[in-house]
Amino acid sequence: MTEPRHFLLYKPFGYLSQFRSEDAREARKKRFLGELHDFPAGTMAIGRLDEHSEGLLLLTTDGLASERIRRKDVEKEYYAQLDGSITDEALARLRTGVEISVEHQPYQTLPGAAHRLPGAPDLPPRPRKIRDDRHGPTSWVSIAVTEGKNRQVRKMTAAVGFPTLRLVRVRIGGVVLADMVPGEVREVADVVALVLAPVTVQALSA
Repeated sequence: MTEPRHFLLYKPFGYLSQFRSEDAREARKKRFLGELHDFPAGTMAIGRLDEHSEGLLLLTTDGLASERIRRKDVEKEYYAQLDGSITDEALARLRTGVEISVEHQPYQTLPGAAHRLPGAPDLPPRPRKIRDDRHGPTSWVSIAVTEGKNRQVRKMTAAVGFPTLRLVRVRIGGVVLADMVPGEVREVADVVALVLAPVTVQALSA
């Protein structure tokens, strides 16, 4: 029996969280995880990041590991650059939960953590420029959730009046992005043990 294999990936901006496409037109126009590494057959992404989001993505050949990490007791932390200077009131709403749309139905997000970062975190530059500063101020926040609804964090910040301009997942449970760089892949022995371990390293300095 083949031993399961597990990977940490810093998903770059502009990549889909899938390995390839059977649609020839999409395959020509989009970029896929299979371009970044020679992953073994049966590798699956544990959760997803949308095309324009970046950061930590876990991959495994073990379906049971994927199910365990996707449970709601595993916290995912994101750094989000927002359009505008977020207010204390908006942060409080993010912490208590806001109503978003999921599959065209209203959905109330669970309470989570949200706080303003003191400055821009130490992130690699994004290939596509966000926007010019003369269009107004931006602010950076940390948001931690235990859910994984489609585009959830983007919908949450929009719901409180501060649309997300850049989104980077920096932590899943005890696994942090730390000093990884976009496109980097690291194979690990036991991804579940890493996720369930206490957080011992700051995700990224601000």
